[in-house]
Amino acid sequence: MVKKLVFLLILGTSVSCKQEKATTYDLRDDVFYLASDSLQGRETGTPGELVAAEYIKERMEGLHLKPAGDSASYYQTFSFSPRKDPHQQVSFDKGNGTVTGTNVIGFVDNEAENTVIIGAHYDHLGLGGEGSLYREGAAIHNGADDNASGVAVLLQLADSLQRHGPKNKNYLFMAFSGEEMGLLGSNYFAKNPTLSLESVSYMINMDMVGRLREDKTLSVSGTGTSPIWAQVLNATNPGFELVLKESGVGPSDHTSFYLADIPVLHFFTGQHKDYHKPTDDADKLNYDGMQMITGYILEVIGELDDDPKLVFKKTKNESEEVPRFKVALGVVPDYLFDGKGMRIDGVSEDKPAWKAGLQKGDIVVQLGDSTVVDMMGYMRVLSTFEEGNTTKVTVDRNGEKITVDLTF
Repeated sequence: MVKKLVFLLILGTSVSCKQEKATTYDLRDDVFYLASDSLQGRETGTPGELVAAEYIKERMEGLHLKPAGDSASYYQTFSFSPRKDPHQQVSFDKGNGTVTGTNVIGFVDNEAENTVIIGAHYDHLGLGGEGSLYREGAAIHNGADDNASGVAVLLQLADSLQRHGPKNKNYLFMAFSGEEMGLLGSNYFAKNPTLSLESVSYMINMDMVGRLREDKTLSVSGTGTSPIWAQVLNATNPGFELVLKESGVGPSDHTSFYLADIPVLHFFTGQHKDYHKPTDDADKLNYDGMQMITGYILEVIGELDDDPKLVFKKTKNESEEVPRFKVALGVVPDYLFDGKGMRIDGVSEDKPAWKAGLQKGDIVVQLGDSTVVDMMGYMRVLSTFEEGNTTKVTVDRNGEKITVDLTF
């Protein structure tokens, strides 16, 4: 194991964009700007997203990152036509599409042999529409956690790695467009890279890192994509309750790089009741938690600085095992729960679980005749029910087993 490198994390960013006077940005500044109502939810291809792209570009300029997009600019644009069928795959139209997305890319060139890609998507849902969980009409979805939080951490990492980071790797920083429409920006870059992917050692993705809980539970996915990940993550852990998931495939941009045979990690602080709703606002984020995550990622990068290009390993694609459902319980699962059963993180009004009296924090341990031991087991059992079926659900509520009748 390589000797652990310790380097200074400075979260105050000295930026000189277009003004002569320097401005200091912190995590809160970036989130509050990107998640402001003036950007109208940053939907891909809209004026609000372009304003966000310009902001990120100027931040990268101020951090003295080199432009690494198309034609020596910070931008990489791609054109596509939105899918009419939600199951249809979006195809890129080489400039003839009706929507244009914009990746923002900056580079720290240490003249090293290998490069680390660090990414976070900056688009969101605009005024709602497909993907929104808000049912009361059009409203601005500011997406503070999803994913202004990841972009803010990305910019702090860029600042620290540019000024004080280890020099045995180059660093490519990417703010992706089109994630909410199907990982479009990262997919486009992986197929049209602005640097050789052969030189990429690994990719780190931050998506929804703004809601660290009091117990400091942090999910890290992709740990099976290189043999070294688990060892490094545990050796550098500053005190997180880690939930490590091996699969390199998931609903965020790291998937595009895993499919290009690049080791990946995805950092995630968990689902919450404001997810994909207008209430995902900047004042609800845990900025101390974001700072702790930033420091952790820097330690991981430092630990690997002397290592050669990481070995890539394929993982089981868990998404291929997800069964199809004819019914829904009407709950938000707690994706960070690693105990026995499926813990409920939220209950939707007027849905079967709500009508049966299930509550946030309940742990589903039995559904019908089947014992529920984990999330996948819960989904397999749920897929056996049809609309109109009645069954019994047993939950663990604060150590007490409660059984209720439920109708789908």
